Amino acid sequence: MNPAYEKVLYANFINLKFKQTLKNNIIVEKNIYITKDGSKTIHLPQWNESYHSKHGALQESEYVYIKNGFDYISKKNLAILEIGFGTGLNTLLTMKAAEEKRIVVNYEGVEAYPVAINMLNELNYPELVGVTNAVFNEIHATPWEVFSAITTHFNLKKRLQHFENITDEDSFDLIYFDAFGARVQPELWTVSIFQKMYRALRNGGVLITYSSKSSVRKAMLSLGFTVEKLPGPEGKREILRATKN
Repeated sequence: MNPAYEKVLYANFINLKFKQTLKNNIIVEKNIYITKDGSKTIHLPQWNESYHSKHGALQESEYVYIKNGFDYISKKNLAILEIGFGTGLNTLLTMKAAEEKRIVVNYEGVEAYPVAINMLNELNYPELVGVTNAVFNEIHATPWEVFSAITTHFNLKKRLQHFENITDEDSFDLIYFDAFGARVQPELWTVSIFQKMYRALRNGGVLITYSSKSSVRKAMLSLGFTVEKLPGPEGKREILRATKN
């Protein structure tokens, strides 16, 4: 990172801290900062891990999950599974794309540790994406475990679930795999997890992820995925797209 940019980046931390208890009673602190493209993200200082790229939360999500995932599949009805619902940015962008293209989307977002409402209120995604705050708030206010119609073309079901407990089979056309990185949560990037993803996809279904680690690619290939290396967004050389044969 450019030292001058790093100084600006960390000067832009918002004075809001939130502590959350994760598995095994691990307590993490969360802060919010402004990324390079002006969009905000949540940062976990003790892990040095963020929900999105420091080079731009919005540009990363648009490039990885919309351009190389949603736009890649030519269907008028899509079933999408998101691994790591998080801030809801991928959900918001997919909802907007579904409305613009008039594609009916049934979207299921899996999250074990939902972001607190006081953190969500500090994010600036609606104004940057071009939607109302009410729509973003509705995405987060809808009840868990049931489908809710957010717009004419977009239905959302949020699932309060650990990734290792996913048991779906032949259910989805597209998976956004957006878990925390393997550096901090290596157990989420294993053959056993990607086997669950393979089973969850329909034949010809696609998994898209920001990761390009060779171990991740090898795990996918071992399960029968066809794996492509694609150019990455700013700050990342490559990403992976895997198709179920």
